[in-house]
Amino acid sequence: MAERPLDGKVAIVTGAASAMGLGRAIALAFAEAGARVAMVDVDRARLEERLSEIRAGAGPECAIPIVADIGDPAAADAVVKETIAKLGGLHIVVNNAGLHHGRIMGRPTLDIDFWDISPELWTRIITVNLSGPFFLARAAVGHLRAQKWGRIIGVTTSLDTMYRKGGSPYGPSKAAHEAFIATIAQDLEGSGVTANVLVPGGAANTNLIPDGAFDRSKLIQPEVMRVPAVWLASSASDGFNGRRLIAYHWDERLPLKERLAKAVAPAAWPQLGAQAVLPKA
Repeated sequence: MAERPLDGKVAIVTGAASAMGLGRAIALAFAEAGARVAMVDVDRARLEERLSEIRAGAGPECAIPIVADIGDPAAADAVVKETIAKLGGLHIVVNNAGLHHGRIMGRPTLDIDFWDISPELWTRIITVNLSGPFFLARAAVGHLRAQKWGRIIGVTTSLDTMYRKGGSPYGPSKAAHEAFIATIAQDLEGSGVTANVLVPGGAANTNLIPDGAFDRSKLIQPEVMRVPAVWLASSASDGFNGRRLIAYHWDERLPLKERLAKAVAPAAWPQLGAQAVLPKA
């Protein structure tokens, strides 16, 4: 990998404000790799803290803050327009922002039955975790396709988290996000724009984990996302499309072919086999 493989690239990273977040780790890695980053979050104060931290490490011009709720389609459109206007382009979209019902309710997920979820909480989580990635990808895709190069990266979750007891609506929202990536990857095939999934590989030490639920030192740390995120966002991944990459298994000591074999599979698990009974031609 080149020392600064993202020189000249502009990225949007949502959910970038948390001090213990995947978005923070990805945004910092992008900036250090040469990209200029639009850091997007709803929390203005924490976003300013992360911005200061990233600028201290990668320079004063490496990032801008955008306070926005990407669950609002008008806001998603505005994020893309502001990024292009202020940073001079757009090449990479990372849909990382997410909400978890267990964190919001302050309860262990195994103790939460689906009837405990209010319609308002269900709608809010589906809006941020699923509709938001659609709104932002849709807002950006015209620009990406016109320049014939781009990256859409969706941060979803592990398969077992998608259907775990007490996991609704977080799990279903992430399952739908992954299915969305699998479908748009097919739409984008051959365009120079790719869509892929990046996941930590298990329970990660982020603010989505309720306090006291785990020993945080034993969780996967957000920094595991840094190197594979930069690879996915770079020209080194040209043609890599419709896949899910597990960051925990990304081993830079291995040759690329072996690294991919260890860490990558198709997005949305089509390898489980076609199940639908379809009309015969």
